[in-house]
Amino acid sequence: MRVWPGHPYPLGASWDGAGVNIALFSDKATKVELCLFDSPHDLEESQRIELTERTYNVFHGYFPDLRPGMLYGFRVHGPYAPQNGLRFNPNKLLFDPYSRAVGRPLKWDDSLFGYRKDDALGDLSFDDRDSAPFAPLSLIVDTAFTWGKDERPDIPWERTVIYELHVKGFTRLMTEVPEKLRGTYAGLASAPAIDYLKRLGVTAVELLPIHFHVDEEFLTDQQRVNYWGYSSLGFFAPDPRYCATQDPELMAQEFKSMVRTLHSFGIEVILDVVYNHTAEGNERGPTLSFRGIDNTSYYLLDAEEKRRYMDFTGCGNTPYMRHPRVLQLIMDSLRYWVTEMHVDGFRFDLATTLGRQFHNVDSMSSFFNIIHQDPILSQVKLIAEPWDVGEGGYQSGKFPVIWTEWNGRYRDCVRSFWKGDGGMVNELATRLAGSSDLYEDNGRKPSASINFVTCHDGFTLNDLVSYNTKHNEANGEGNRDGNDHNLSWNCGVEGPTVDPEILELRARQQRNFLATLFVSQGVPMLLAGDERAHSAQGNNNCYSQDNFLSWLSWDFKPAQKRQLDFVRRLIQIRKEQPALSRRRFFKSSVQGDDVDDIYWLDNSGHRMSEAAWSDTSRRSLGMLLLGHCSQIDEQGACIIGDNLLVLLNAGESPVPFTMPRAVQRFKAIDRLFDTYHGSTDIVKYETANPYVLEPRSMALFRHRIGD
Repeated sequence: MRVWPGHPYPLGASWDGAGVNIALFSDKATKVELCLFDSPHDLEESQRIELTERTYNVFHGYFPDLRPGMLYGFRVHGPYAPQNGLRFNPNKLLFDPYSRAVGRPLKWDDSLFGYRKDDALGDLSFDDRDSAPFAPLSLIVDTAFTWGKDERPDIPWERTVIYELHVKGFTRLMTEVPEKLRGTYAGLASAPAIDYLKRLGVTAVELLPIHFHVDEEFLTDQQRVNYWGYSSLGFFAPDPRYCATQDPELMAQEFKSMVRTLHSFGIEVILDVVYNHTAEGNERGPTLSFRGIDNTSYYLLDAEEKRRYMDFTGCGNTPYMRHPRVLQLIMDSLRYWVTEMHVDGFRFDLATTLGRQFHNVDSMSSFFNIIHQDPILSQVKLIAEPWDVGEGGYQSGKFPVIWTEWNGRYRDCVRSFWKGDGGMVNELATRLAGSSDLYEDNGRKPSASINFVTCHDGFTLNDLVSYNTKHNEANGEGNRDGNDHNLSWNCGVEGPTVDPEILELRARQQRNFLATLFVSQGVPMLLAGDERAHSAQGNNNCYSQDNFLSWLSWDFKPAQKRQLDFVRRLIQIRKEQPALSRRRFFKSSVQGDDVDDIYWLDNSGHRMSEAAWSDTSRRSLGMLLLGHCSQIDEQGACIIGDNLLVLLNAGESPVPFTMPRAVQRFKAIDRLFDTYHGSTDIVKYETANPYVLEPRSMALFRHRIGD
């Protein structure tokens, strides 16, 4: 095998049409060997070539005889001194952190660990068994792809409606999709799937992690998997398990085809990415890639006991974000998915971890600063999950100006209000109006708030109103996993029931949550399946449930079809009404002068008084939105919308709501929906009469400006 010096950049395996450049960073390695495999079934490499060139601690070489389709891995030599954080072990075949494709997945075996699991010294011992027969293999690929006229939809934040879905779970049971495509990238891009998304009205799909990930050994032993995928190993490679094609060389192309097709229908693709930890876990974890390449550079180690890892995620390790090569890895990965794979944005799992400088969280850390100045990444959609499990980890409202955030306070407030908790109307008003208390001070807009009531992590919406406690027995952890805190209202009976009254109460509560979501300022995020009352049977932590608990059923029952129609109408109303998706925060004065955009009303139709705001027994609220200048177009001109009146009653008794004087001067207005019975037919309502809000219900009215 001929080897030329090559170049230290780009890292990874890069095919240039004539040969392949190989580059691997390691600060403390003494020798790096490239190992080539002829077949994924090989138990050992066919060739082992030392990379003798070393520039800036990057081992590199150019191979004119290598071609796409070749399988490879690395063996990295260096000191093995776990007490000092050094865990080099050349007996372990290592996956390339920059691999663009997976040539073979991992198969669990004790040889994958750098230490002897049965040794009394534990992770301080040394294991000399060869892991090559079981280790995942990297694959050299040709990244060329014909994008044609692909253009990013580039949908403004205020017009965005996010749909959080799992690639497999969304189409796995969709019978209209060809069987071989179900549960795959190609299945998501199929005509039936796209038709459903377009009819629903969402503008972006947020995909649960699709980076190559590893199923934890304990899950494999129990014949389960890490279904959600929050255990990444390859930050450049799409996970093969979601590919319809069985050819590893074509898997990236299948993903690209999916993106291109979704774009052609105006749907953006947002990736849920997990850079806050890796699949290698803590000091008792396997040596699969980063640990064996350069443990002290890639991971944040305990300063006083370097054999151990700092862990701010509960997953065993934390990347060393102060190291330039770790920052480079993450930035190169993000740019790759934008420039090469054409994705439209990212949701960063446990994003607080990425801002930690040792222990403390810093919104001006290197990671955020680099993102902010990057000419590519600063222009895509950036969503933070603004917390982790470490001290000071809850950072809601504290991310830099170009970021949006999952608004956990919105979720908790809306749940508490519809549960019937007292003293919530004050905060509810703030959440409905875009959470200015969290985002306005640093110059952000209402769209900084990603509003949600449910997400993949927790109860589905149907289960939220059906269960008081979690039922995670299927996870095999004695029902100890998952969040114990539930802010739901189970409508009197927990779990499945055939009682029509209870079923209707649950359906109404779901409509209340959904309607609240889509009349709130900010960006709504809908969990896939909530639009048709999908149930996971009370399991609020389906991370390992690759089955009917997670897969969406397409066999709609009448009640599910009614809920789907209701959600479609909600999204349509939101798109039609500029007042529901403002670019700027509302103006509201105590006196209620002519420049106000929003008025908060009690059930007498008057502005809420200080006494009304502080009344902990109050469970009703009115919100009047003026449409005179709801949005500003790209030229700076006002977009005129309708005046909207939103009425909410979370109490157990009907509330007669007197129409405010601003509405009474019109003889009649249009009622767009009432969640009590779920009707979305437009009904004329005489404004001289009080509107009776039934228990636990809300209604939306419209007055067209000019009528």
